[in-house]
Amino acid sequence: MRIPVQYFSQLKEIAGGSEEIVELPAGATIGELLARIYQLHPGLKKWERTLLVGAGVEFVEPDYIIQPNDAIAIMPPVQGG
Repeated sequence: MRIPVQYFSQLKEIAGGSEEIVELPAGATIGELLARIYQLHPGLKKWERTLLVGAGVEFVEPDYIIQPNDAIAIMPPVQGG
């Protein structure tokens, strides 16, 4: 399965761009996707505890099973003032 992943804010600098396609087997979870992304971009691992992950328009947990048409967004924690 080809999963489109978008990176936001400072994460896109670490990932080397704002978008990429990650290949995973059908039925993969967000946790498996994140493990693959950490292999591809080890600098993202330090963000592991605070990342927000969206599938479509919903924030999802690591056990969420990625659907064939999901677009995944990976964001740092929201900060405001």
